[in-house]
Amino acid sequence: MSKPSIPQGTRDFSPEEVRKRQYILNTLKNIFELYGFQPLETPSMENLVTLTGKYGEEGDRLIFKILNNGLHEKKEEDKNKLNAEWNNVLSRPYSSPVVTERALRYDLTIPFARYVVMHQNELAFPFRRYQMQPVWRADRPQKGRYREFWQCDADVVGSTSLINEAELLSIYMEAFDKLKIPVKVKINSRKILSAIAEYCGAPDKLVDITVAIDKADKIGQVGVLNELYQKGLSDDQIAKVNYLTFFIRESILTQTPIITDIAENKSQNGLDILEQEFERNNIKIGLEGINEIRKTIDYFTVLAERKNFKSSIEIDMTLARGLSYYTGVIVEVVCAHPDVKMGSIGGGGRYDDLTGLFGLKGLSGVGVSFGIDRIYDVMDELKVFPEQLAVGAKAMLVNFGGDNETYALQVLQQIRVAGVAAEIYPDAAKFDKQMKYANKRGFAYVLLPGDEERQKGMVSVKNFTTGEQKMLTIADCIAAIKG
Repeated sequence: MSKPSIPQGTRDFSPEEVRKRQYILNTLKNIFELYGFQPLETPSMENLVTLTGKYGEEGDRLIFKILNNGLHEKKEEDKNKLNAEWNNVLSRPYSSPVVTERALRYDLTIPFARYVVMHQNELAFPFRRYQMQPVWRADRPQKGRYREFWQCDADVVGSTSLINEAELLSIYMEAFDKLKIPVKVKINSRKILSAIAEYCGAPDKLVDITVAIDKADKIGQVGVLNELYQKGLSDDQIAKVNYLTFFIRESILTQTPIITDIAENKSQNGLDILEQEFERNNIKIGLEGINEIRKTIDYFTVLAERKNFKSSIEIDMTLARGLSYYTGVIVEVVCAHPDVKMGSIGGGGRYDDLTGLFGLKGLSGVGVSFGIDRIYDVMDELKVFPEQLAVGAKAMLVNFGGDNETYALQVLQQIRVAGVAAEIYPDAAKFDKQMKYANKRGFAYVLLPGDEERQKGMVSVKNFTTGEQKMLTIADCIAAIKG
């Protein structure tokens, strides 16, 4: 028999790891609820036609498709309808047998858009939702990249106000402050990227330019320019892209690497250069993008007035975000700690017509996502998880058997009623065996309800950290553990 294993790119989670993950999720949940967002869950699988064609060519290749199980017989007219949908999605004939009609969800945004369209008459708009569930991608596993991983999204649909962008920025800053991760929240606009393509005379190369720029952090400035050359851009066009991305980016970062005093507009000079170029060339979409970034930051300044956020916001012209449905302001979060090497741990942006993919036109939305698994890895590396998460229960009662066992259960009941997490060793095993178990579990306290303690209605409390042991009343025992 072969050794048991799990699929590549998936993981088991120990009790300690689950507690840490729950800590992250609960922290985010509390912040979302504070900002008025409502919880939502959608199925693990979606109809394949729901997902296909929504993430770009590269994203479509990473969708996990589910084979039909052979027991699912479809009527001929249903098959014809499905094939017609495929013809529409793929823009080519599809006459081979239908072997897969469903897929595991790739992200939480497209299922959310599908949900909004299906339930539009029941929802009050603007609709603010948060969602925490696993997603699947047929990617090559590596550090920080898995085939099964959790996403955590917050979205607002039914409003074009940039207050929503500012609130989502505030959520990012508040969340990472509470999780004790120093971050940079990068901000840009897809409208500015469209304007750059227009500025260099290659509007038809927008996708190529965006894809190349999106790799800036991985392949560097030279790598991006080389890729643009390979995509057929001329030297003059490449020079213009370079000027409006890397030069402007350095201009902004040199003048102020972080936006800490937005009221004095210290970060605006780089945008002024960009604005002048767009005005000179009458590129209106670029001017719209610049205005939206400035207005978003103005709103955020008000929201952040009394927060004293420790992290920073940074305007970055090389930020592109790969997903094709973004239309306005886009954001991305990276860990700012110099010792942590990790890709983005969050990102999102404005999508003006995502629900239009499912027939509901004109419903604008904006959302952000938290990469739970990467956040976990960063927190683990920085050792910023609260210590008590590792153990769970703080105390264990030794089981001496007989009447003392009954007494131990009575003590246990009183401790739990007081809100203290505790457990009893279930067997009246040798004392040494029980103490080894307690030590391995990492309990802070071990309680010894022996003969003398039972007769006095007390309990001996051993502090496993200091080694100190005292006989206390039940009330004092509870106070000691809580303290």
